[in-house]
Amino acid sequence: MNALTTCETQPLAQTLRAVLGIFKLRIGVMIMITALVGLLITPGKSLTLVQWLAVAISVFLSSASAGAFNQYYEYENDRLMARTRNRAFVTGSLSHEPKWLWLIAVLLTGSVFITWYFTNATSALFVFLGAFFYAVVYTVWLKRRTSFNIVIGGLAGSFAVLAGAAAVNPNLGPLPLLLALVLFLWTPPHFWSLAIANQADYAAAGVPMLPVVVGNQKASQIVFASTIALVLASLLPSLFGAGLVYMIGAIAGGGYFIYKSWRLAKTPSRSTALGSFFASLIQLSLLLVAAGIDSFTR
Repeated sequence: MNALTTCETQPLAQTLRAVLGIFKLRIGVMIMITALVGLLITPGKSLTLVQWLAVAISVFLSSASAGAFNQYYEYENDRLMARTRNRAFVTGSLSHEPKWLWLIAVLLTGSVFITWYFTNATSALFVFLGAFFYAVVYTVWLKRRTSFNIVIGGLAGSFAVLAGAAAVNPNLGPLPLLLALVLFLWTPPHFWSLAIANQADYAAAGVPMLPVVVGNQKASQIVFASTIALVLASLLPSLFGAGLVYMIGAIAGGGYFIYKSWRLAKTPSRSTALGSFFASLIQLSLLLVAAGIDSFTR
């Protein structure tokens, strides 16, 4: 039974779950939230509800298109990793056919058009660049060529912040630029922590993630150093108008992430690596929530 037949004969609910899975919706929601926070913290004109929805939907669709392309492009390599071997294109739950590329193109084009039509061209450009950097720069150009693949690929999250900010004011000020810097610095320790936990997987798949190239001990030390750089950068918005609520969130989340990454550097293991990985999610969540609340209190 080929992949197409499998897709056609499996239960509708299972097919729907497989389709939703290739778009990496949880990542899309996080990217959408970062864009909305970028919108919130940017001084300028008030947007209408329709414009808010346009930014949210367009960034979400753009992220979904990039996530789907990543799975479409990587499906052969995904077979080699325990973490990814159950993805829909690998198992045959969804047929690996060019029609998916058309759908991905439609989603990306639609997201860019929505942003341009309801806000402005600068915001639309950032929406496009976010998807482009993840799908092409990271997935196609860098992932299998350099251990710094995720460093440059991390710009995808930064562009989401800038897309939201530019919807309010295309002339970007220091606050959204600093938050974009924080997202850029957040991605490496976040992803390298996960890569340490799955080092054997990446080695088996031939992906030169940092732990594969330099070893878990050295990589964990780099995670700790990069976490400190991230937290220091996250404090900079206080010099440009961010208030007390933001600072509390930045210090609380950053302190927790530093502690967990220090434990990883002290004793590299799968458990400490996962602890650092989940701490990065908590740090970013606290930072974004605090930034959003702070924008209403200032």
